[in-house]
Amino acid sequence: MTKYLFGLSFGLVAFLLATSISSAQPRNMCADRSAVMQKLVTKFGETRRSMGLATNSGIVELHASDDTGSWTITVTHPNGITCLVAAGNSFEMVEDELPASLGAPT
Repeated sequence: MTKYLFGLSFGLVAFLLATSISSAQPRNMCADRSAVMQKLVTKFGETRRSMGLATNSGIVELHASDDTGSWTITVTHPNGITCLVAAGNSFEMVEDELPASLGAPT
C-alpha cells in the first residue's frame, strides 16, 4: 500500500512539473511580415512610428495607436519573417530633449 501511494504521488508530482515546464515555454511569435503588419493595423489600429537597423541586419520597428494607446515592437529578419518583441499600452509620443548630463548631444 505504501509503495502504491508513493508511486501515485510521484506520478502526480511529475505531471505537475511537466505541465508547469510546458506552459513556461515561449510561444513562437513570428510570421510573414505582411501577416503581422495586417494584424497590427486591423486588430489594433497601430501604425509604424519609428524604425532602425539592428546589428544583426534586422529592422526594428515601433508601431502604436493614438486611439487605443497600444504599442508593439517588432523585428523583421532578412528572410522576411517578423517577430514580436514587446507590446503594451498607454503609448505616448515624447519629444523632449535630454539634458547634456543624461547623454544628450552638446
